[in-house]
Amino acid sequence: MNTSIHKHTQLVKSEAARLGFDFCGISKAQFLEEEAPRLEKWLKQNKHGEMKYMENYFDKRLDPRLLVENAKSVVSLLYNYYPSQTQREDAPKISKYAYGTDYHEVIKNKLHEFLFSLKEKIGDINGRAFVDSAPVMDKAWAKKSGLGWVGKNTNLITKQQGSFFFIAELIIDLELETDGAIKDYCGTCTRCLDACPTQAIVEPYVVDGSKCISYLTIELKEAIPNEFKNKMDNWAFGCDVCQDVCPWNSFSKTHNEPLFNNTHGLLNFSEAEWNEITEETFNIIFKHSAVKRTKYKGLKRNLRFIKGNSDF
Repeated sequence: MNTSIHKHTQLVKSEAARLGFDFCGISKAQFLEEEAPRLEKWLKQNKHGEMKYMENYFDKRLDPRLLVENAKSVVSLLYNYYPSQTQREDAPKISKYAYGTDYHEVIKNKLHEFLFSLKEKIGDINGRAFVDSAPVMDKAWAKKSGLGWVGKNTNLITKQQGSFFFIAELIIDLELETDGAIKDYCGTCTRCLDACPTQAIVEPYVVDGSKCISYLTIELKEAIPNEFKNKMDNWAFGCDVCQDVCPWNSFSKTHNEPLFNNTHGLLNFSEAEWNEITEETFNIIFKHSAVKRTKYKGLKRNLRFIKGNSDF
């Protein structure tokens, strides 16, 4: 065993834990051979809807060495966002990941500290940090790194705590010991397929993104198609149904990130308060939230649609 590689690997894992990441796994930076035909087929079948950015940088999505020169390792990290409380039952719903401060802001800062710390302790390392913001197939890397398996709902599921995690990566030109993939523990369960309000999980392990409520409420910029009327299950931003019904999420533990705690009393908003929200209030409440991505106009469109009134 190369002692410096072992020492560097231990350092990476201990730094990940110090920064609050719940899980850390490492895989070799190489071409994602298994995922290439799957991604190509998914795009050709137009299952990405209007998410045209998915068609860009096809080669870079599949090979981290095109993102970081001389990349040797992909460090995959999971950061828990499972909340201690949820919204009141009569209110329009938003995904749990959007309760607090935008995860991009929170995790990017941690990743930059991570890279800085490694450079300080090891020396000149070239690398980049990613959190859902570049052409990186995060679930594929997390799976290769042994953090979990990609379930029938296409979410990464951990045996220890389910799937309510953000996934992030460091791609670095440092050779490290790698972790092996684990087996798939979905078994014969089809709860996610059965529960999806829009039947977006068209078959096990395949999601038609253009039918997913998260896509319809966030990515889609036009009017929501009428075929989804009365199928939105009261979701105004994102959707957690396929995770909420997953048996592995009975093991979820409350996160330890104060920035993910809800502010502005959002979880106590009534249906009336949601429907009467003004642009000024929206800008205050969601200034540092992932919900700002749909913009005020988008949120109002979603609220009208789930009430059965699809006009703008």
